[in-house]
Amino acid sequence: MNGARWLAQALVAEGVETLFGYPGGTIMPFYDALHGTPALKHVLVRHEQGAAFAANGYARASGRVGVCVATSGPGASNLVTGIADAMLDSVPMVVITGQVATTLMGTDAFQELDVFAMTLPMVKHSFIARSVDDLPTMVAEAFRLARSGRPGPVLIDLPKDVQMADAAHLPAHASLGMDAAEPPKDASLHEALALVSQAQRPVVYGGGGIVLGEAVQAFRTFVDATQIPSVLTLKGLGALPTAHPLNLGMLGMHGSRAANLAVQEADLLIVVGARFDDRATGKLAEFAPHARVVHMDIDAAEIGKLRHADAGVRGDIATTLTKLTLPCAAHLHGRHGPARKAWRAQCQQRARQWAARYDAPGEGVYAPALLKRLSELAPRATVACDVGQHQMWVAQHWRLSQPRAHLTSGGLGAMGFGLPAAMGAQIAFEECGDRGAQVICVSGDGSIMMNIQELATFKRYRLPVKIVLLDNQALGMVRQWQELFFEKRYSEIDLSDNPDFAAVAAAFGIQALHVDRAADVEAALQALLAADGPALLHVAIDTAANVWPLVPPNRCNAEMLDPDAARDADAATSPTKDAAHALPA
Repeated sequence: MNGARWLAQALVAEGVETLFGYPGGTIMPFYDALHGTPALKHVLVRHEQGAAFAANGYARASGRVGVCVATSGPGASNLVTGIADAMLDSVPMVVITGQVATTLMGTDAFQELDVFAMTLPMVKHSFIARSVDDLPTMVAEAFRLARSGRPGPVLIDLPKDVQMADAAHLPAHASLGMDAAEPPKDASLHEALALVSQAQRPVVYGGGGIVLGEAVQAFRTFVDATQIPSVLTLKGLGALPTAHPLNLGMLGMHGSRAANLAVQEADLLIVVGARFDDRATGKLAEFAPHARVVHMDIDAAEIGKLRHADAGVRGDIATTLTKLTLPCAAHLHGRHGPARKAWRAQCQQRARQWAARYDAPGEGVYAPALLKRLSELAPRATVACDVGQHQMWVAQHWRLSQPRAHLTSGGLGAMGFGLPAAMGAQIAFEECGDRGAQVICVSGDGSIMMNIQELATFKRYRLPVKIVLLDNQALGMVRQWQELFFEKRYSEIDLSDNPDFAAVAAAFGIQALHVDRAADVEAALQALLAADGPALLHVAIDTAANVWPLVPPNRCNAEMLDPDAARDADAATSPTKDAAHALPA
């Protein structure tokens, strides 16, 4: 029993069943221990970044702690982007890195990097094991911290000699579980209720904290009981089903016009597990200028960080919503009932009036229509996105019923996320016995090239992930910004020399299909979903296609660019008409 074998048994005791990694020199004792630990399934990725993103997708889809492993030096540094993504999106992960022997640390030894210092800004906590006796406390604390409160990644840096040291005297591992979430204070609930009772134009603004706090059902009950129009962040999508009558859609830079205008005209924002991210607020000084704020969050650091909270409610979000539901509903149907009813009707009418259209002219494939249709054909699917225009089209047009069914790199916006995240999600479902679960990766021709090597992992483990590759032969989001804000000076966005993606997929042993005509989309999607095992659908789309609406940088959310705005019959009644709805000359 050495330190590495003790650690492997400790992972089993923590409930870990699968870990993602790539071996190397300083982590070899741990990999030797894995060889004798059949309870742990190791997934061999083809790049350490793939390991971090796969653990990340596993954790997002399942709600459990994701675990990834790499060796020292380049192995550890290749994990960094995935760790940063987990920190910014509050994903519970434990990251294990090999390190040179303690006697060599600080000598610039082969493949030595100070990963402890390197990751300090992007983890909840970092540990370095200096002795095998450190392991029991260290491992228990790592998992407790990753799971508790606002989740996040924790690093364990493990020198090679610690892994090899005698651990026969160590006790069997005992998990600390997770800390109970603090309930909200009664005084803060009373402050929140007082503001709700005075509101005539309230809006619920929901974020990723809803799913992290296991508060989806409490959130839906609150919205249904209060009948308050609601908007969602990118990370909050699915907290209300897309078709819910009070769901106005996503707010922010690529949010719906109904959502953005409702927020700008609201007199109260009920913020649930959201952090006033700049992509959601636009120009912060002009965001929701008439609204007072009730801010609910598990993390005290977020309350009042960017926007003053007139009532800050810190604590477990599910408990907070449950305690406020009936009192808020009673107040909202009271003295200001008629005004609130008219407000709700106006918001819902705008959502209908400004609903997305899918009747694009021409024979080419219209990506929003394809994605909407795919989500209808696979209503229980989990979708993992890469980053770019396709990510926003998924956010706008995919029909979501649960937030864990939408895996996306929000805070970091990391290209290369989609393929390995889909891998992690698929393995999470298979681990819990749901072998019929459908995972779909939506990627772009820029993003997919960043971790395309993971197609080999899909093939090896026979993961039946379906990949939709939207190929516009450009870095689409950068191209769109250069078109709109840099006078069409297109700089380094041309990807017209992309490889034949169908041939690349075939080289990895993965089925591939191709579609470039709208008339063929239905058959192509049906064939993709019916394919046995992993499959890729290569979709050729117009290079000039843009994501609309779009709020320009450092502008108010009411100032949306949208070339289709002229069709809205009631645009003249909008108080923001003069400032919005026009493309730049």
